[in-house]
Amino acid sequence: MVSSTNFVYNIVAIPSGVYQYFKEGRMAWPLTWVVIAGTLPGVFIGYYLRIFYLPDPRAFKLFAGCVLLYLGVRLLYETSGRAQASKARLNELDRKFAERARLLRDLQNSRAAAGLPPDAVVKTVSFTLSAIEYEFWGERFRFSVPAMFALAFVVGVIGGGAIIAPFCVAVFHLPVYTVAGAALFGTFLTSIVGVIFYSVLPAANGISTAPDWALGFLFGAGGFGGMYLGARLQKYVPQKAIKLLLGAMILSLALRYISRYFV
Repeated sequence: MVSSTNFVYNIVAIPSGVYQYFKEGRMAWPLTWVVIAGTLPGVFIGYYLRIFYLPDPRAFKLFAGCVLLYLGVRLLYETSGRAQASKARLNELDRKFAERARLLRDLQNSRAAAGLPPDAVVKTVSFTLSAIEYEFWGERFRFSVPAMFALAFVVGVIGGGAIIAPFCVAVFHLPVYTVAGAALFGTFLTSIVGVIFYSVLPAANGISTAPDWALGFLFGAGGFGGMYLGARLQKYVPQKAIKLLLGAMILSLALRYISRYFV
């Protein structure tokens, strides 16, 4: 029931953020379609795994906690000097970000302005079944389509669309400014399908899987504003700060999930 209610939250909250990323040209559409293609079957299989094989919340939290623990550690490692030294393109984006922040502060002494320039938009270079390449702010990024599909499938099974973007950053080394919109739009479409699955598919042992619509809409109303502000403000925050924040939050949640399994 929590999972299906979370899907309702996604449906209500996400459109405001997607609109802002689309407006600013930071939607990586090929990445979006791969995420959707992988997540949809994962949501269907995840429903049956959760309802028939992992109905005990403690067991599921242990499973999800282990996945989140890996992700949190990877994100925090990405901010270390050793990891940064091996990622020239991402370092170049951070350097450009810092230079632009200093320039705008010099030009506008009345306020500390920063962020990405208007021409920092996502441009698809190539899109094949084996790999996708796109350009962002003068740098090119490439990732494997089968690997991204597999990631999206696993995320769909877990039911946590919110961790797609951190995985894209930590595992595929894509710039955080380009993956959030794709992850949100993919999560939005798959959440619609997820709500349908949890509302109409059969459940075992009288387990209630239908969403709490009122609670989902209540959370979604707050999320709608948060998503919009997040999309507007993200471009004003350096990648390293975003990674540190995400890593700390995810690691904290992972440790809480795992520890509760043994209590």
